[in-house]
Amino acid sequence: MSVQITTAFVEQYKSNVFHLAQQKGSRLRDAVRTETITGKSHFFERIGAVAAAKRTSRHADTPRMDTPHSRRKVTMDDYDWADLIDQEDKVRMLISPTSEYAQAGAFAMGRSMDDAIIEAATGNAFGGVAGGTTIALPAGQKVAHGSAGLTLEKLITAKEILDANDVDPDEPRYMIATSKQMSNLLNIEKVTSSDYASIKALVQGQIDTYLGFNFIRTERLGLDGNGNRQVLAFCKSAIGLAVGSDIATKISERADKNYATQVFLSMTIGATRVEDEKMVEVACQE
Repeated sequence: MSVQITTAFVEQYKSNVFHLAQQKGSRLRDAVRTETITGKSHFFERIGAVAAAKRTSRHADTPRMDTPHSRRKVTMDDYDWADLIDQEDKVRMLISPTSEYAQAGAFAMGRSMDDAIIEAATGNAFGGVAGGTTIALPAGQKVAHGSAGLTLEKLITAKEILDANDVDPDEPRYMIATSKQMSNLLNIEKVTSSDYASIKALVQGQIDTYLGFNFIRTERLGLDGNGNRQVLAFCKSAIGLAVGSDIATKISERADKNYATQVFLSMTIGATRVEDEKMVEVACQE
């Protein structure tokens, strides 16, 4: 049961419920490739590049090209969230809190989704026919910290790595960073100057796009083994999000809990890094 709901009693506090500062839902879901699946595991199929054969004579045999085919496995995980609201609590409140609790649960689910995406981006992927081969992000897809935060040079290096891998220039690219790295960039004149970038960085103190990257701020990025922040630069198809069951909400009475109202949310998702060549990890000192 929610033992802190008494803080909303009208005898002590005002008559509306508000949410404390928090990330409200997922910020990364729209930045990755999403597929709806059935089952406890799923494979993202991958087709590699092949070269055409030059015909050297008339009536030559038809060449056979062995197109490289590989796959990445994602295992689905179930997520649950629930809280109870006693009948006495609802009597003491001027409003019904069930919708606010459902919203709080949805926020929590969205953050868990982002955590799964970030873990897939920086952790091991699993390949092979049965998904039993562990695949770490190659060293060539990482930018060293260089005893600095997020710099213009690191942005250019990340862009160069993606370009050198011949990723589709029309595919959306994203840079995921924390507030600290965003502050690093706002202190760089070329990033904030209207001669080089969007005027939005000057007027609103925000960086939305630069060097072809769409910037998304999140405070949920982890640290590498050396204590550096793992900033992510990637294309939309670099990470696959498999959705077995999207966020579902149920609000019902619990007879076994003196008919308290239970707010329950659940989802089933999994994420994996689909293409290493489209993912760059940028280490940043803080």
